[in-house]
Amino acid sequence: MFEASEALSFRNGMIALFSATYIEYQLKKLLHYKGESALRYESVYSDVTVIGGGLAGVSAAVSAARRGKKVSLIQNRPVLGGNSSSEIRVWVLGATGLGVNRYARETGIIGEMYDENQYINPEGNPYYWDLVVLEKVRSEPNIQLFLNTDVREVEANGDESNRTIHSVTGWMMGSERQIRFESPMFIDCSGDGLVAFLAGAKYRIGREAQHEFNEPWAPEAADNITLGSTILFYTKDVGHPVKYIAPSFAKDITQTAIPMKRVFAAGDNGCHYWWIEWGGEADIDTLHDNERIRDELWSVIYGIWDYIKNSGKFDADNLTLEWIGSIPGKREVRRFIGDYILTQNDVRNQAHFEDYVAFGGWSMDLHPPEGMYASDYVSKLDCPDGTYQIPFRSLYSVNVNNLLFAGRNISATHVAFGSTRVMGTCSVMGEAAGAGAALCVDKGIMPRELYRNHIKELQQTLVWNDAAITGVRYSDSIDLASRAAVTASSHLAQIEVASPKDKFDLFNDIAFLFPVEPNIQDIEILMDVKQATEVVVELWDTGNPENYIPHTLQAKEIRTVEEGERQWVRFHLPWTPDSPQNAFVIVRENNDISLYQSDEPMTGVLSFKREKKSNVSSLLTAINNEQLVVQWNQKGLARKPFCFRLLGTTHAYLPEKLTDGYLRPYGGPHMWVSNPIEESQEEWIQLHWDVPTKIETIYINFNNDVNEDLNNLHYKRTPFDIFPELVKDYRIEVMVDNKWKTVVEEKNNRKRSKIHHLEQALQTTKLRLIVESTNGSRFAEVVALRVV
Repeated sequence: MFEASEALSFRNGMIALFSATYIEYQLKKLLHYKGESALRYESVYSDVTVIGGGLAGVSAAVSAARRGKKVSLIQNRPVLGGNSSSEIRVWVLGATGLGVNRYARETGIIGEMYDENQYINPEGNPYYWDLVVLEKVRSEPNIQLFLNTDVREVEANGDESNRTIHSVTGWMMGSERQIRFESPMFIDCSGDGLVAFLAGAKYRIGREAQHEFNEPWAPEAADNITLGSTILFYTKDVGHPVKYIAPSFAKDITQTAIPMKRVFAAGDNGCHYWWIEWGGEADIDTLHDNERIRDELWSVIYGIWDYIKNSGKFDADNLTLEWIGSIPGKREVRRFIGDYILTQNDVRNQAHFEDYVAFGGWSMDLHPPEGMYASDYVSKLDCPDGTYQIPFRSLYSVNVNNLLFAGRNISATHVAFGSTRVMGTCSVMGEAAGAGAALCVDKGIMPRELYRNHIKELQQTLVWNDAAITGVRYSDSIDLASRAAVTASSHLAQIEVASPKDKFDLFNDIAFLFPVEPNIQDIEILMDVKQATEVVVELWDTGNPENYIPHTLQAKEIRTVEEGERQWVRFHLPWTPDSPQNAFVIVRENNDISLYQSDEPMTGVLSFKREKKSNVSSLLTAINNEQLVVQWNQKGLARKPFCFRLLGTTHAYLPEKLTDGYLRPYGGPHMWVSNPIEESQEEWIQLHWDVPTKIETIYINFNNDVNEDLNNLHYKRTPFDIFPELVKDYRIEVMVDNKWKTVVEEKNNRKRSKIHHLEQALQTTKLRLIVESTNGSRFAEVVALRVV
């Protein structure tokens, strides 16, 4: 690795070279002649140039384009999606942490792609996922897409601490086109960060020393150890015996630690083999040794398949190799330095930032440097208690004025990067960077000034567009709905799950979570009791509003319950919180007790089981079982709440929740929910203004249960292709001349966010959204209704 002075000298030399190249480029352009073999030299000007077509780059480009900016999106591969594409096939994971975190699935642009993929690609076909990502880009007229275009040249100037990019130049493979891209803002989402590097942006490679940021997991001395790269493979059952003759370069894995330390089976595919990883050791460079790493990974894959097919230890006679990746999926190369460096302590302690623009939630997940050859345990995991905040200052360069970045190259330490590197999180950072770049162009400023003087505007822009931010309210003065009185046909005032389906023996502590607003006094729990016994029930708060684990004990009752079946047993658990928040009610383990589960989910209600030896996923084999967020999980309980009922009414689902500014659960569900819909009945929500109000556009956010974990290649499948909670058929009416006029009619909706532009502006004092049917839920549920 270069010393700082050597690196700067190298970069300055490269910049001088590229300046000369630019002059040569212009001369060639002037002398360009028409002919079959002539090269083409082109210039493209846009407001924002995004380099890298992975999910971070796609989200950045779409985000900027939706804010009216012309965007050049440059990708050096023939498909979009980066590590998630059909070329590499890594699962898109994010803040849900494979089911560790609650209400943590990303919304915004990646959320739209999740939902679309769930509907059109329930089998998890990698090529259909490619199409979902491509369609998302092609749907934006402001994006000009350049595939197969490798950016290798950067024109930038200024001293070490104050640099500016003027252009980047790419070579379009197969078309012999050399294209120069100019814009006032550049976003490097390339993963490796070549553009930022060539522009002279400050960066780090490897692990920081412990004394630098006081990180418990950092080594005593800094080094250049990184996470390695991975190649995956797929198999196929062809229905008849298939032989396999290993190539000469296949590794004999019986001479390695792999068979002893790794878990694999004949039918496993794709990311089940995430551990086929190599290249992180000090003497290997994941960047410059990429070809060497690929060859080593190939040798192991063919060796693993030889072991599965020919060792006689697996039922694999009818299996054949269907696909093997040819491009290593890189985890780590350069991390660029911003005005803030996110650390292990920030992630673990869920630090709050004034410039919070995206959230993460994946565990800090660090693999051994030896990768698949390590003889120690496979990975090192530490989960925050819930989602954590990512600041805008970590998304722009400390010394290149007009450069932002998103993805695995952001400003974070090696340990924090162990969490931020997953693609769902990279995507939401991309959306924030794209929105930030667009605002910078609008205002003619640089990202640092945006942070200092306009960060609230950036946050409001993101929240307004349903980006992945928890706990930030939109409060835009243009929203006419916020000035209206809100009424509804009905609202859910009772929290109860009263339709028992399956018995659940109380061999573990269990819990259920529900919103408390304004207070709770008594709760009844449905149970069978084998013989008279003491039942212990406790009520805890959750600490942070974004957390879903027990934090502080607020009430407790121990009752002796007599033998009997299907008893509604009352417990006195008085609690009046200072503000609306969730209650975490624990029923302690008792072998004489059985509870009941329902098969009817209820929004705002979750169920948990405390695992004694927890493993929320077979992929998280190194997870820390001592962490409450791991112990209390929903494995086997999602959408199957325990039967209980609160005595008293709740305000958690009132009509005015529709305009309270929150688009995600945060200490409560923050949405209007109707009473159960009767047959042939319609539910409605209404806005009423005191004076006639001009309306042009209506924004609606429906509930698509962000507690449900989704994935692009469906390591697990939902039992539905469309969320049952989503409103299916609806219409919007406005009062015109004292009569209701229908201005929107929508059928077969399957999207969370809908925008309706009226054919002409209307003056009215009343507007109502009428829910005609849902996609399966018994309730009409609407998160937000905004009018401009």
